[in-house]
Amino acid sequence: MTDLQPTDRTQVRRHRDRAAYEVDQIDAILAEGFICHAACHDAGTTWMVPTAYGLSGSAGDGGELLLHGAAANHLFKAAAGGAQLVATVTHVDAMVLARSTFSHSINYRSVVVFGQARHITDPAEKAAALGTIVEHMLPGRSTEARPPNDAELLQTVVVALALTEASAKLRTGPPGDGDSPDADLPVWAGTIALRTAADLPVAAPGLSAGGIDAGPSASWAVQPGRW
Repeated sequence: MTDLQPTDRTQVRRHRDRAAYEVDQIDAILAEGFICHAACHDAGTTWMVPTAYGLSGSAGDGGELLLHGAAANHLFKAAAGGAQLVATVTHVDAMVLARSTFSHSINYRSVVVFGQARHITDPAEKAAALGTIVEHMLPGRSTEARPPNDAELLQTVVVALALTEASAKLRTGPPGDGDSPDADLPVWAGTIALRTAADLPVAAPGLSAGGIDAGPSASWAVQPGRW
C-alpha cells in the first residue's frame, strides 16, 4: 500500500498542494520525531498533552503509534475508556521571511493521526510497548537501563493508535512573494534553517566514583548528522 485514503478528518483543505498521503512520507516524518501532542474531547473539556511516542509497524500496514502516560492523567484515562484521539508530530525546518509580515511562514513537516486508541493491558505487551517508546527516542537505551517493574506498569497507561487514518502536510522553499507587488520592496527576504542538535552527555549527580560510561545509546544521539 503506497497511499492512505483521505477521510473527512485527514483531508487537507487549505494549501492542498502541501498535503501528502503517501505511506513513505508519513512513516519518515514519524520516524524522525519522538515527541507528539495528543488530544481528546471528554467530559465537556478538550485535553491535550505532549508525550513521547513509539512506532509499531508502518502506516497503512497495521502500524500503530504507541503512547504512554500516567494512570491518573485525564487524557490517558479517557483514551483507555474509548475516547477518540488526535495526535500530531511536527518538525520545524526553517523560518520563512517575506517582504511583508503577512506573507511570513514556516517550512515544516507534520503528521496528524485520528482514531480510537487500543488500550494495552497485557503486562508483557505493555512492557514491550514502553521499551519500543524508549528505543524510538534513543536506540539501544532499553538494554542499558532497568525495565519497568510491576508497580511502575500499574502506574502507567499505554495505548496504541492505528496509523490508518493519517495524513501529512509539508511546506518547503522560499517565501511566496517573489512575483507579488512586494517584490520591489527594499526588505530582505529568505529562509533561516533550524535544526535540533544534541549536546554532549552530562552525567547525573551520584554516579559511582569510578565513573560509568555513557553507553552506546548516548554516543548514537550525538553523532554528526543525527539531527
